[in-house]
This record gives sequence, C-alpha cells and structure tokens, in this order.
Amino acid sequence: MTKEQLCILLTILVYLIAVLAVGFHFARKNESASDFYLGGRKLGPLVTAMSAEASDMSAYLLVGLPGLAYLSGVADVGWTVVGLAVGTYLNWLFTARRLRRYTQITGSYTLPQFFSNRFKDNKSILSAIAALIIIVFFVPYTASGFAACGKLFSSLFGMNYMTAMIISAIVIVGYTAAGGFLAASTTDFIQSIIMTVAILFVLIFSTVTAGGIGAVIENAKTLPGYLSLTATFSETTGTSQPYGLLKIVSTLAWGLGYFGMPHILLRFMAINDEKKLKLSRRVASVWVVIAMSFAVMIGIIGRTLSNGGFIPQLSGSNTETVIMEIANFLSGYGVLPALMAGLILAGILASTMSTADSQLLAASSSVSENLIQETIGVKLSKRASMIAARVTVIVIAILGIIIARDEESSVFGIVSFAWAGFGAGFGPIMICALFWKRATLPGAVASMISGGAMVFIWKFIIAPLGGIFAIYELLPAFIVGILVTVVVSLLTAPPSQEIISEFEAAKAK
Repeated sequence: MTKEQLCILLTILVYLIAVLAVGFHFARKNESASDFYLGGRKLGPLVTAMSAEASDMSAYLLVGLPGLAYLSGVADVGWTVVGLAVGTYLNWLFTARRLRRYTQITGSYTLPQFFSNRFKDNKSILSAIAALIIIVFFVPYTASGFAACGKLFSSLFGMNYMTAMIISAIVIVGYTAAGGFLAASTTDFIQSIIMTVAILFVLIFSTVTAGGIGAVIENAKTLPGYLSLTATFSETTGTSQPYGLLKIVSTLAWGLGYFGMPHILLRFMAINDEKKLKLSRRVASVWVVIAMSFAVMIGIIGRTLSNGGFIPQLSGSNTETVIMEIANFLSGYGVLPALMAGLILAGILASTMSTADSQLLAASSSVSENLIQETIGVKLSKRASMIAARVTVIVIAILGIIIARDEESSVFGIVSFAWAGFGAGFGPIMICALFWKRATLPGAVASMISGGAMVFIWKFIIAPLGGIFAIYELLPAFIVGILVTVVVSLLTAPPSQEIISEFEAAKAK
C-alpha cells in the first residue's frame, strides 16, 4: 500500500470509528421502541432538515448522478434533478406539517402504523401491506448502498468487492442497531456536512485541473447532444439521441417519489416543534439544489479529465466511479491532498450510509412492530421489542448484501426501481390520507396494492414494448394509485365520524 493510499485509509477509518461512537452513545438513550424508531420526537430543525436530505441523497448523489452525467450528458440527469428538487420542496411544503400533526394525534411512530390508525384499520391489514411494501423495496434500496461501498473500496484499494461490501455493512448495521433513530439522524447530520465539503472540494479541484470552465464546455461540445436538454449523448454510437417531451415528463416524475419515502417522512414526524418546519424546509431545499447541481457538474468535468488523460476512460456502470477516480488522482499530489481525498471518499461513504441506516430502521420497524406485533398479534415486552428490532436490522442487511453481490449492478438503476416502488405504493394514499377526508380504508388498501403492483407490471411487462411505453414506471403507477384510491373510496361507505373528527383536528390545529 502506498503512502497516499494509507492516508486515505486512515481518514476513512477515523470517520467510521466516529459514526460507530455516535451509535453507541445513543444506544443508552433508547428506552422503548418509540425512542428507537422516532427518537421521541426530539429532533431540532437543522438536524431534521439535513438528516432528511442526507438520508434522501443516497449513493446516487456522489455515485449515480455524476456517473449518469459523465455517461450521457445533461438531459437525463438534468431533468431528474429538476424533478427531485421540485418534489423535495413540495413535500416539505405540503406534507411535513400535516403529517407531524396527524401522527401525534393518532399516536403513530411508524408509517404503516399511521396508515392503520388514520383509517381505523382494526385488523391491521393496511399495516401489513405497508410493511411488506417497505421490505420488498427497501432491501434492494439498501443493497444499492452496499454496492456503492463495494465499488468505492474495490476501485481504490483493489479490495475484493464482496469483502468491501461486508465490512461496510457491518459498520452501518453496528451504529444503526445500537443507536436507532437518534444515532441515524445525528450521523446523517454529520454526514451531510462531510458530503457538502467533499462535493465542493471535488468541484473546485476538478475544474482547475481540467483547465477551467471554458475547457470543460469546449470538451462537452465535441460530444453530440451532451449539453442539450432535448437530446442525450449515446456512448455506444457516439451520436445524439432525441430526448422528447414524454421522456422529460416521465423523468420529472422522480419528484413524485418523495410523497411516499418512509425514511424521509419519518423526519417530518420526529421534529420537536412543527413551527420549526419552515426553517427546515428552507435549509433542505437550498442544500438539495446546490448538492445535486454540483454532483452533475462533477460528472461533466470528469469527462474532460478522462479525455485529458488525468483519470481513466470510464464506460457503462464504471462511470459511477468518476468521483473515486478524481479522489485517487488528487491523492498523488502529496500527504495533505491524500487526506483530502480520504475526506472526499468518506463523503461517498456518508451519502451511502446516511440512507442505508434510515432504510434499515424503516424496514426493521415494519417487521418487528407492524408485522410481528400488530398483524400477527405477538405481544413483546420493551426489551424483546428492542431485540427484535435489532435482529431485523441485521437480517435485512444480509439480504441487501446478497442482492448487491453482482459487481456490475448499477447503483442508479437499483435506486430508480426502489424509488418508484415507494412513490407509487405510498405516495397516492399519503396525499389522500392527509388532504381528502372522503378517503376510505378499502380505497387505501386498493391504492397500495395497485400502485406497488403497477411498478412491477410496467417495468417488466409494459415498458419493454418500447415506444410511448418506455417511460419511468413511477409515473403510470402513481397515476393508477391516485385513480384507484378515488374510485374505490367513492364506491365504498364514507369514513366514520371519529375518522372525520381526527382529520379536521389535524387540519385545523
């Protein structure tokens, strides 16, 4: 191992030890499952904002987005970023305050629990369906994070991909299983700072190395369609491919996913004072726009660095290692740059871990609370409930490792599918539950089933037909979820007066 690689490794080790320390510190503060999963609703506005966005900006911020920009240019990644930015703001604006109030009125501290309590589902049917959706889509989502960690260490140190994944998973599981929601939220806040520093430094360094903004633009102009918002560059043919209106609309649909993301919605539920949500919204929205814009720019600059011979030429899923290659190149300038490169790579770990920990918590709560206790009816003591939660975290992590064992798997592709699943499975009914008092229990059940199922149907049966059907599965699945909720609710008996009263209380409080 070279001196530069040793500096990088030491920086990453210090970071990993720090997040484990945070986890074990908060382990002593978890006295109940409510503390473990929601932190006793004690989050401040800044931690709420930054932990929500750090858990949102998973490996695709520093791996997926730059890789996609490097590969095909501005259009695909650009419209995705626009959709995500708008979705982030609207979710904070419309969902956060109402959900915070409603979950407190109904005494809910997990998302499936909220759905059951909102519709007075005494048989826990909603809770069971919601828990299954979370497990089905969070396991591959978690796998995407492990895959990013495996690619990081494999490309940097030549480490075996599976070994790197397992080590990363052990660290993430360690502090999450120990400290629960407070540990995840606090480390997410720290990780958001590291991610910001990493993105900013890489952007400045890579721009200077590439010869300035002018040189980057000139290089991009040599690639047909690379800088266009209505065309995209094809790596295979070296030509420009049209990016039509239908494709733009379907890509913008990424923003719809926010209304159904359990790990983000949990942050809304956990803030200590709903009046502070306005500050959280502003901080979160500004940070997201800046972070994603910089990530896209890094991918474009990376193309220039490759063409200039500073970093290797990348293709296919390997384009997702562009920031890693830039950090590796930076480390060759001496000890101090190597330490900075280590911080950059720690930022990639941060973006991965900050999402994986939240996903593990949401998935484990679905099993230990919603399936075992609410649906099956097994009553657990506080201690037994905590043990069940931690064991579930470990099991889900193992499944994630199994799914991500293929080194050629695309982080962006895995995240895209899981994002659609949550957006369509939970988004329509979340909007109706918060803003339409005529929504009924049968409507909610039908919404979750139809939205989640349509993601699979469109992805694997309809989209392969091509043409107008080759769009992002979230858009048609979300529309189906909304329509089914409305139709089934109107065809079934109206909600009870108790449900209406709670709805009005959440609306007017």
